[in-house]
Amino acid sequence: MIVAGVGFRSAASADEIEQVVRMALSAFDISADRLDMLATEAAKATAPAFVEAARRLGVSRRGCSLAALDGVRDLVLTRSERVTEARGVPSISEASALVAAGANARLLGARIATARATCALAIGGGR
Repeated sequence: MIVAGVGFRSAASADEIEQVVRMALSAFDISADRLDMLATEAAKATAPAFVEAARRLGVSRRGCSLAALDGVRDLVLTRSERVTEARGVPSISEASALVAAGANARLLGARIATARATCALAIGGGR
């Protein structure tokens, strides 16, 4: 299972989220049809931009609790002080990807960032 974890500012559009996901897929030479899921923190999982980006990408979506994200904090590669202060975890995108990818999940690399969104890819055994 390949999961794109995303973090985004409230002003981010579906276009911006979709763009950062496609940038991450390209950076790791993964075709969009191999993507299984889009994940983020639970509080933003119903944001219209996130829902629309998942629809455009043709994948399911998942919101991950902050407790679950905190459970993988030692596995993330990027540590944002701003995000840690605001949400209590060092990287929403990387942690979301890891949690949603399930058993034996691992990041393919550090997150990709734009002005208002980040994306990290993880591969795992799913749930």
